[in-house]
Amino acid sequence: MTGSEEQIEGELVADRIQLKRSEAVKRPLVQRLNRIEGQVRGLRKMVEEDRYCLDELQQINAMSAALREVALAIIAEHVAVGVRLSARPDVPEAVAIEDVMRVLRAAMRRDG
Repeated sequence: MTGSEEQIEGELVADRIQLKRSEAVKRPLVQRLNRIEGQVRGLRKMVEEDRYCLDELQQINAMSAALREVALAIIAEHVAVGVRLSARPDVPEAVAIEDVMRVLRAAMRRDG
């Protein structure tokens, strides 16, 4: 188990895994989101200044990649907690696994 996994707890609430992240685990996610927020402001400025479309699209691609990385980190946390919960005798394994699958399905969904 890595240090960050030890700082992520979770519990089964009804049929959903509710994560409880330590501040140390939240910090890198929030930092990534702050960088993405800065990229969005940069893109807005590029649009306002009528910058070259390719530059704007490159910024969009960078933001999309950064968001994917945040999503993957969140999924990894959820799966790690789900596996630990499913091993506990007081948690129905099928319920924990179904919630992990629900999260994975949502992550794989492509709209448009």
